[in-house]
Amino acid sequence: MSLVNFTTREITCKIVYYGPGRSGKTTNLQYIYGRVPEGRRGRMVSLATQSDRTLFFDFLPIDLGSISGFTTRFQLYTVPGQVYYNATRKLVLQGADGVVFVADSQARRYDDNVESLQNLQENLLAQGVDIRQLPLVYQYNKQDLPGDLILNPDELDDALNFRGVRSFGADCLHGQGVFETLKAISELVLQRLAAGSPTA
Repeated sequence: MSLVNFTTREITCKIVYYGPGRSGKTTNLQYIYGRVPEGRRGRMVSLATQSDRTLFFDFLPIDLGSISGFTTRFQLYTVPGQVYYNATRKLVLQGADGVVFVADSQARRYDDNVESLQNLQENLLAQGVDIRQLPLVYQYNKQDLPGDLILNPDELDDALNFRGVRSFGADCLHGQGVFETLKAISELVLQRLAAGSPTA
């Protein structure tokens, strides 16, 4: 849920990148962080295990300027991909204004994607949130790999995207689809926010 501070006239929105381990969640944030001007971003906090997998979360507030006289900031988080960190996933997911589901396009990771999506739905439901009511965008990462190793975006849409929400093929290492995904989820969150605008 967006935090509205009427004293400082600031709105803070939270976007969570969710998906299986090694799908590209952290890589998304690292790419964004590296290309957002220093004055428009905060410090990124990354807690990882020795194998470089995200253990806790990445935090990246991005100042999006003023909306209805309020300064709007986005905080971007990732959840750990490993199932045994589910308690941390739940904690990071609390109060999310929007979710980017980052799927691994490799055919051999199909079951991991399905399991992670089901886990997302379960964790939202446990918080009383219906995934159908939450701004959601899919990103199909690793589309740069050879075609015989991956599922294309249409195949992944058929398998995962039951709501028919916006989805993007991506190559997070090189930036393809990264900012398109962020723009799409940001627009959905802001549309929802405008519908219940604090100045309305």
